[in-house]
Parts: sequence; C-alpha cells; structure tokens
Amino acid sequence: MKAIVSVVGAFMHERNSRKNLATLAKLLALLLLIVLAYCGLFHVLMLGEGRSYSWIDAIYWTITTMTTLGYGDITFEQPAGRLFSVFVMLSGVMFLLVILPFTFIEFFYAPWMQAQAAARTPRELPTGTSRHVILTNYDPISYALIPLLNKYKHTYVVLCPTVADANELHEIGIRCAIGAFDDPKTYRKLRIREAAMLVATRTDVINTNITFTAREIAEHVPIVATASNDAARDVLELAGATEVLRLEKMMGQALARRVIGKDCAAHVIGEIEGLQIAEANAAGTELEGLTLAESRIRSRTGTSVIGFWDHGQLRTADPHTPITRQTVLVLAGTEDQMRNYNAAFASQAVDEDAHVVIIGGGRVGRITSTNLREAGLSTTIIEKQAERVAKHPEAVIGDATHIDVLKKAGARKAGTIIITTHDDDLNISLTIFFRRLRESMQIIARCTRERNAHTLHRAGADLVLSSASMGANTIFNRIRESDNLLLAEGVFVFPSPVPVAMAGRALADSALRSETGCTVIAIEKDGQRTVNPAPDTIIPDGGKLLLIGTLEAEEKYLKLYRSR
Repeated sequence: MKAIVSVVGAFMHERNSRKNLATLAKLLALLLLIVLAYCGLFHVLMLGEGRSYSWIDAIYWTITTMTTLGYGDITFEQPAGRLFSVFVMLSGVMFLLVILPFTFIEFFYAPWMQAQAAARTPRELPTGTSRHVILTNYDPISYALIPLLNKYKHTYVVLCPTVADANELHEIGIRCAIGAFDDPKTYRKLRIREAAMLVATRTDVINTNITFTAREIAEHVPIVATASNDAARDVLELAGATEVLRLEKMMGQALARRVIGKDCAAHVIGEIEGLQIAEANAAGTELEGLTLAESRIRSRTGTSVIGFWDHGQLRTADPHTPITRQTVLVLAGTEDQMRNYNAAFASQAVDEDAHVVIIGGGRVGRITSTNLREAGLSTTIIEKQAERVAKHPEAVIGDATHIDVLKKAGARKAGTIIITTHDDDLNISLTIFFRRLRESMQIIARCTRERNAHTLHRAGADLVLSSASMGANTIFNRIRESDNLLLAEGVFVFPSPVPVAMAGRALADSALRSETGCTVIAIEKDGQRTVNPAPDTIIPDGGKLLLIGTLEAEEKYLKLYRSR
C-alpha cells in the first residue's frame, strides 16, 4: 500500500500526468456518450421491426457489437438494422481496438510506469540523514570512490538531473536522488547542511553553478570540485569551493615523478599523524647495486624503507632486497628525516642523457613534458593534432605506431615511454606495441578507469596511474581526515590499538604479515614512536600500531583482530 501511495504521489506530481489523465477522462466520457447514443438508436430500430428490449439488453448488444464479439442472440432482421450493426461494429473497432488502447498507453500507462520508476528514486533524503556524501556525477571518480564509502560505512547519494539517469543507476544498485543542479531546493532536500561533503565532478561551468548554489545554503560544508584549467580553478574558488582538484595537473606531476633518472628526491605522497610516506627513485644514486642492508638508509637519514613499488603493487622489503635502477622505494619518516634523505641522495646529478618520449599531447602530456624539462630531462611529445602542441617545438606530429615517427622522436635512445592519452583501449594497444618493440625501456601508462590498470600491467606497463583512482583517493582522504591515509596505488596506512592477542609478543612472532598482508611501519607507546620496528621488537600493551597494506589486507586485519 505504501508503494502504491508513493507511485500515485509521483504520478500526480507531474503536471503532464494530470493533463493526460484529464484527456483520458474526456475520451472515456465520449465513449459513454457514443454507447448511450447507439443504445437509443437500437431501441428505435427494434421498435421499427416490432420488437422491444430493455436498456440492459441495449447496452449488452451495443458492447458486444462494438467489441466484435457478436454472440448472435440479439440481431436485426431488416436491412436498416443490419446496416446500423455494421456501422456500430466498424466504429467499435476504430474506437475500442485502436484509439482507446493507444490513448490509454500514451496518456496513462506510460506515465504511470514513469511515475513508478520515479518513485524508486527519491527527490528528498529522509529526516535525520547526516554525515553523508553528495556526489553530482557517476563518473570514473565516483565509480572508484563509492566502494570505499561503502566499505567504511559512509552514506552517499548521487544527484541525477533526470529520472532516466536515476533509473540507470538504480538498476545497478547505486543510491541516487533526482534534482536540478541549479535549484537551491535540491540541496535543501538533500540535507546539505548536515552533509559531510559535496563532490562536483561535472564540467567546469556546471561545477561552478553547483558550488555557488550549494554554498549559498551551506556555508561550512566542504565542497570538492574538479577543474580542467587554472582559470576554472580560480572561478570555483570564488564560487565557494573548499578544494579544487586539477586532476590533469596531478596526473602529469605524478607521471613525471616516476620517470627513472628524473631525480632521486623523496616525494611525499601522504602524511598521517606526523608520519610522512614518500617515494624515491634509486636510479642514478649510490644505492644502485646494493642491498637494503648495505645501503644504510636508516642509519644515515633516519627514514625507513617500508617497501617498494612493483607494477603497482607494494612489495615488502627485507635486508637482503636488492636495489636496482628500476627500484622505487617507499619511505616512512618525519619531515626532518625526509630532509635528511634528500640531503644525502637528492643532490646527486640527474641523468641528463635520459630521454623521454610522451605519447599524447593533451593537457596531461603537456604538463608531464613541462615537469620533466624543468627537472633537466629532454622530452619529445608525439601528437596527431598539431594545434595541441603549438607551444612545444620539440613535438613530433604523427602516429606513434609508425617507425619513421618514432625515429624522429628519438625513441631509440629513450629510456622511458609515457602514454598519456585519455582512451584506455588505445593505451593498452600502445603498451603492447612498445613492449614488443623494446623489452628494456620503462613504460608508464595513464588509465582513465581503475579497472583497466591490471590490463595495462599485463600488457607490459611498468607503472600505471589512474586519474579516477587519484581523484577518489584524494576525496576519500579528505572525508576520513586523519583516520586513514589512502595512497595513490590503493594502499592504506591506518592506525590501530594494539590487539590483546598481540600485546607482549615479539613482532616476528605475531605472524601479522603472513596472516593479513599488513606491515607494521610504526609502534607508539607513551608518546614514543618506533618507525619500521625490528622483528624482535616487543609489541607493548596499550600501545598503538601504524600499519600499511591494501584494502583487502586491512579487511583481513580488522576481521582477525577486531574482537581479540
């Protein structure tokens, strides 16, 4: 009954539905008048044949004739009556079998089905809804963010401008609501004053309208918006955005940072409770060819090596782990310790002979090239559209799969190929091509959708960065504040009280890594912190652990130790 009431409410809410219902009522009234007129003529013609019938018989004959059932128990015997029967039959076929069904479907059934669909997607969130995240687009960023919100029990809703959009999301299990982006009533109905965050990821113009409209209603709610350029960023900040994400800029900087031979500095990728997590290339430093124990990184700088990136996966490191030219170290330490690391290794010379070929001259490709050139590396962009790279004289115009274009771009001497196009399918194809062309080069690829990262790794990419994952991680970290830190490659750093089952035991005896996949990167007790503790470190009762691991590893840890 409640569902029927909601559907009726949604049906009557639409002005067109009310008009259609009135039109259908008029048509039914016309049908009633026609039936009554036919009944009157039936009486007149039957009296002409010397027979008399009741009104019930007249209605019965009219309906059976109009619907072409024609039982034959009441019939005319004279030509005038039979001609009238043919006329009633033909008009009934036209009215009952053609006009009325079409009108019923067009004016009642279709609007009713639309109202039923609209009733499934609300226009207003229930009273008491709070700390929810309002998303304004179901794009690759939201696709990557929603599983994280579900995992950590953050309520969300996707705002859709039309019922059709909402129905599509409803069918795949996405919570959504209907409303206009530029209507203040929409945000009031979505309880924006009680929301944890509003995320605007549509075009620059729409994002500005969303931000300005929402900010007028809720002065203190965080609003995160995406922008395609610096001018759009400035306008969004003026409109009231708390934070503006330049994903192309973030992606270009991240791609440039990962180029082997660019620099040896420790680049901070996250911070939690005063502990910084950074990554650093070992290429071109004295670390190449040494084991982790021989490098003495910890004794020289105070930073601890908690692992290294291997095809997008965080691998744990032990004293015997070799450091090669391809090694990207993941470091943990304080701000001062990171400065010590940079003083020891970042001042070493950049590989000036390193040449980088960038496939794609869009915003990401141009930003990547600029960052690499500022770091002292030579780059060449390969782009099909000359107008995109008009300000980059080093660019080569042509198809990156043509040998003459690659020769002109200096691909033979390139140590790194960076694939930056927005088309994941094209990036996969190019990755396969370049990996077959030369096994030894470093291939860094960009992907738009997170699900294609594994495919790119299988195709031969050494490193894959997802702009959707990058945006989702940044937004999620803002929502969670200091509770967790989600790194770029989907790795979590999270705090946990020392479980009772682990207290008083040596770290090596806990079998934490083998059972969960998590690694302890710091232990705290009474304000004292031990970063990257040794295996024989005793886990203190009443202390706190800082752990690092994938989302799956964190789930295993919480499931295993939450009740122990």
